[in-house]
Amino acid sequence: MKKSFVMGIITLFSFYLISCGGGNSNSGSSVPGSNSEPAANGNPSYDPNRGQGKFTKVDVAPTVDATMADNGNKVYSVKCQSCHKLTDEKLVGPGWKGVTGRNAAEWIMNFITNTDEMLNKDPKAQAQLEICLVRMPNQNLADEDARALYEFMRKNDGK
Repeated sequence: MKKSFVMGIITLFSFYLISCGGGNSNSGSSVPGSNSEPAANGNPSYDPNRGQGKFTKVDVAPTVDATMADNGNKVYSVKCQSCHKLTDEKLVGPGWKGVTGRNAAEWIMNFITNTDEMLNKDPKAQAQLEICLVRMPNQNLADEDARALYEFMRKNDGK
């Protein structure tokens, strides 16, 4: 009985490490948002306001698109809710309250569609990883889902 209990604990812990990706030993010591961030992380076109990824310019209307936000809420319910609260309270990952005020649309959308690259190379994402201690898994979101999710975040922020 004792042996099977221990094996069960080891199996659960192994599953947790595999599914969450463990920690990141490659994080830098720069302060996010400062001029001391690595200028390019090996990439001369790197922009700390947009991070690493294909989104270079996201057109955001002054008011929230309700239909898009509703679609984003559906994505949140399926892909994000188990790790992120809509408040500023940390669950597994950080709470989402105020996220659209702290980060540009391009950065958020690059993070949620290019998660691994952002966690490997973006100083702001790496700093967040040091706080949360768990790598966000790549959710394989389509660009349209990422945009809808961003609009839902805006709605949550009262934009």
